[in-house]
Amino acid sequence: MEHNGVSTAMRERVRQVLKEVEQQYGVKVLYACESGSRGWGFASPDSDYDVRFLYVHPPEWYLRVDAPRDVIELPIDDTLDVCGWEWRKALGLLKRANPTLIEWLDSPIVYQQDETSIGALREQVPLWFSADRARWHYYSMARKNFRGYLQGEQVRLKKYFYVLRPLLAVRWIEAGKGAPPMRFADLLDVTVDDPLLRREIDELLARKQRAGEAEYGLPMPRLHAFIAAELARGETPSELPQSERAQAGMLDRLLYQTVMA
Repeated sequence: MEHNGVSTAMRERVRQVLKEVEQQYGVKVLYACESGSRGWGFASPDSDYDVRFLYVHPPEWYLRVDAPRDVIELPIDDTLDVCGWEWRKALGLLKRANPTLIEWLDSPIVYQQDETSIGALREQVPLWFSADRARWHYYSMARKNFRGYLQGEQVRLKKYFYVLRPLLAVRWIEAGKGAPPMRFADLLDVTVDDPLLRREIDELLARKQRAGEAEYGLPMPRLHAFIAAELARGETPSELPQSERAQAGMLDRLLYQTVMA
């Protein structure tokens, strides 16, 4: 049985890995989700699982002169890529409007979560979101991936989505809609109204979901033209609406409440 493209057996395997992380590192996992193509909604049959999590240590961990390592990274195998950020690190990243963290909190595939702490964290997102910072993050990602992956006579089909998704996120932000959703389909429905472009993207999406991760094909002229135009337009951003900035004391309280719970 599958839920959002992840089988019950795989969910149980991920949860078991997270339990082992808690035991090995002496932490509590507050949240775990999919962050890669499965979370974005365009996984291939052989896509791996990109599990990202947030965790908190016991109080004494925070009472040290030298700050310990605040990331847990497990060895990557053929199926699982598992990485986590410590809670204070995550709150600091939210204060800096980190788009990646904000994406994780919108993942449609959640393996486990502490409802109290993660609910409070999600409530903070609109207060810290920066349209300028997010726009530049996604625009830079699209430009880098386009130059790195879509320039040959044959291209990996999956890489189109690593360019299209951030470009549609830019469109979403420029429309004043706030933080972009993680799911590609949600971005697509709102930001693409050209029927020919939409049909080509839909056809490519269906093809990728049937094919393997490594499938190559000829460049697609309509998609290339759209990407080139969006990248050229992105060099001169328009003025964007800004959220009101919150006070850091709100994050300090959330850190204290979570650590001391």
